[in-house]
Amino acid sequence: MSQPGFLQRLKFQFFNFYPPYFGAGIKVKALNKDRTLFSTTMKLTPFNKNYVGTQFGGSLYSMCDPFYMLILMEHLGSGYLVWDKAATIRFVKPGEGTVRAEFHIPKEKIQEIKEETDRKRKMDVTFTAQIVDVKTGKLVAEVDKVIYVRKKLKE
Repeated sequence: MSQPGFLQRLKFQFFNFYPPYFGAGIKVKALNKDRTLFSTTMKLTPFNKNYVGTQFGGSLYSMCDPFYMLILMEHLGSGYLVWDKAATIRFVKPGEGTVRAEFHIPKEKIQEIKEETDRKRKMDVTFTAQIVDVKTGKLVAEVDKVIYVRKKLKE
């Protein structure tokens, strides 16, 4: 695939100005040329700090919310329905500085999902994202995302 065009990049830069992300200080930092990887960061600020001075758990989850779904939507196209179905977050240590998360679905995995969905008409697929402290590299939280994928019926 070629480098995403201007309009494609602009569409994803929208997230940096999306009010819940903007308010929490979440930044979409990267989208690779194949549109199979996103990276997000979040600094600790007064707007995402909880009562004990660490990152609010809801903000940590928010930085992981839509990206696996978006990657699949981009690659599977309009013939498929893709929805976030469920999520679980496991907090490992407090977020005390800037944190980062990556969301990657290799092209081979996307092809497997497409083929299995074509055979079964629908499926659930689970991905795990790790939120790490940028300075120390230590794990702050893990987020499991269950994505529902269904082949649309022909009209």
